[in-house]
Parts: sequence; structure tokens; C-alpha cells
Amino acid sequence: MHVGSRLLPLGLATAAFAAAAADLGGLALWLAVLAIPAAAAVAFVAISDALEGRAAFLPAATSTLALVFLVVGCAVRSNAAVGTAAPPLATWALLAALFAYSVPTIAWLLEPMKVTRTKPARRRRPRPNVELELEPVEVFERAA
Repeated sequence: MHVGSRLLPLGLATAAFAAAAADLGGLALWLAVLAIPAAAAVAFVAISDALEGRAAFLPAATSTLALVFLVVGCAVRSNAAVGTAAPPLATWALLAALFAYSVPTIAWLLEPMKVTRTKPARRRRPRPNVELELEPVEVFERAA
């Protein structure tokens, strides 16, 4: 089984952040609650890919971190008193989850810009051509 992409939890977290910014606390809470199972599925698949030996450590770490931020944001938002503004920690947790989801994309964009330094080729002085005048020796004389 293959989870197609990380776009579903990212889209739900973005919608929850937009709803929180528009002061729609109830909608932001429910969108973030809907994002948690999708984020958990993405995190579990990324962790299993990393355990299988694929190069998926960064997506596994960031997906897990985003899941933690979504859970913290939902917990803080759900404990807010009815009729009051949500605590700033709830909005910051959603923003941190969005940032965690964007880290692999930023790393992918910056990857071609890696600069590798190589040592310059060592210059060697040319050896002088010295011809030695040797008498031709026959093969049989050397063997004897």
C-alpha cells in the first residue's frame, strides 16, 4: 500500500490555519482534528520507509514533528473557554506544523546548490630527460 502524498494533511492544516487567522475557532479546531489521522498515516508510512532503509529520514522526522504540533494545537484549542479567543499557542502550533511540512521541500530546492570543494590538482615539476648511455647487453650475458 502506498500513500500518495503528504498533501492531504498539509491542505487540512493550511485550511485550519486560515480559519484560525479568520477568527473561526470552531472550524479551525475541526479541520485540525481531521488533519490528525491523515498526518498520522503519512508519518507512519514515512517512518516505515526509513526503517526499510530508504532515504526517508527527513520526511519521517518532519511528518512526526508536524503530527505532534497538530495534536498540541488541537489540545490547546479544545481546552479554550467557549466564546473566548483561542490561545496563541494553538495558532503557533498550526504554523509550526506547516513549517515542518515545508522543510523537505526547502531541502529539495536547496539540494542542487551544494558546493563541494575539491583539492586542486597537485602540480609536479617535469623530470628532466637524462639519457643514459648504456652499452647494449645481450640477454644471454645477463642470465649467465
